[in-house]
Amino acid sequence: MEKIICGIQQMGIGVPNVESSWSWYRKNFGVNVKIFEEAAEAPLMTRYTGDKVHSRTATLALSMDGGGGFEIWQFTSRNTEKATFDIQLGDYGMIACKIKSRDVHASYTNMLDNGVVTASEILQSPDGMDHFFVKGPNGNMFEVIESRDWFSNTGHPSKCGGVAGSIIGVSDIDKSLVLYKDILGYDEIVYDQTDSFVDLNSFESGNGKFRRVLLKHSKPRKGPFARLLGDTSIELVQSLERTDCRKIFENRFWGDWGFIHLCFDVQGMNELQKECEEKGFPFTVDSSDTFDMGEAGGRFSYVEDPDGTWIEFVETHKVPILKKIGWYIHLKKRKPGKSLPRFILKMMGLNRVKD
Repeated sequence: MEKIICGIQQMGIGVPNVESSWSWYRKNFGVNVKIFEEAAEAPLMTRYTGDKVHSRTATLALSMDGGGGFEIWQFTSRNTEKATFDIQLGDYGMIACKIKSRDVHASYTNMLDNGVVTASEILQSPDGMDHFFVKGPNGNMFEVIESRDWFSNTGHPSKCGGVAGSIIGVSDIDKSLVLYKDILGYDEIVYDQTDSFVDLNSFESGNGKFRRVLLKHSKPRKGPFARLLGDTSIELVQSLERTDCRKIFENRFWGDWGFIHLCFDVQGMNELQKECEEKGFPFTVDSSDTFDMGEAGGRFSYVEDPDGTWIEFVETHKVPILKKIGWYIHLKKRKPGKSLPRFILKMMGLNRVKD
């Protein structure tokens, strides 16, 4: 089987309270379809949790407008710890989560109507697209960006969809491109600029010069959920002047407060593992065969980018469509690269949670 990167499945977000955080995401982003909810231990992640097995609760939620989902994650065996320093532009890790919008101005106005204090006004990025920054209920930064790629139109007042990518701080963009460009398929460089970047001044520190590279994939993604997950982009940011850059998860556990991982839906995990090893990014965690999340199942693995940022891969084997009647999609024997019919993907919307 060939390696297929089907799209961004979800952004893992560590929060102190899943329910209150998800309520905010539903209201302001429209991420309101529950794929699964599970409370369990995480024995395979001890490498990143102090060599101890910890318990957590996790909820995977999607928007039927399109885009990747959120895996909203909370420790239940310990407190969810926040970084002890202010995260600044140029620090290493996922600085912001990109959220797609069909009308950035309408999304901005809706947030103001909801009483949300945005972190910036509406700006224009170097590629001419409107965007703005907003901090979520726990201080995590989101970038709402203009998008023309949609699965459906649910009419949600936010005019938003799901995850459309991430801004990732790195120490050396050229080294990072081996993973993000060569392995993950973000092979189109939209811009590669060095400046002070006024439109990124929403962060605690926008001073100094930065190299900034926006990557997209030149070919449409394929796979069972590709139509729903849609097009995405990765923006790598490297500080050229700061000497005090730090890892965002320095001295903390996987699962703590912040953007934990960026997860890609994939097919051909064995082929992907071989390529990652050959290019210097060996799997650090591998569930092997099938893991069970209660309502969903598959195989998952992790690699680290050159600065230790966690990238997760999931080869989905089972996902619920309507769990009340035991209706699941089984994908393990499905032809690689083939998309699920649109009507089946739309049926996932039956799991929508209404406020």
